[in-house]
Amino acid sequence: MAKKNSKVTSKPVAKKASTTLSSGSTGKTSKSAAGSALSQTGAPKKQTSKTAATAASKTLTDGRTSKASKSAAASALAQTPSKKKGKK
Repeated sequence: MAKKNSKVTSKPVAKKASTTLSSGSTGKTSKSAAGSALSQTGAPKKQTSKTAATAASKTLTDGRTSKASKSAAASALAQTPSKKKGKK
């Protein structure tokens, strides 16, 4: 069961996400993660979807990705729903 995460994207990271989205050389995966992060600026009820979280993960592991894109991707990942650990 997923638990709501109340984190939001900060203004400095939102600016980096905006830069990522407006760059012509940025790939779809990075833009997806940046869009998710930007949409969660000041919106604690919004959560990162599984698709956006996957894009953010790929963005973070891609060596060609800029620091701005990685910052936005990290913010998007931090805003995924928390998973409760089940007892075995």
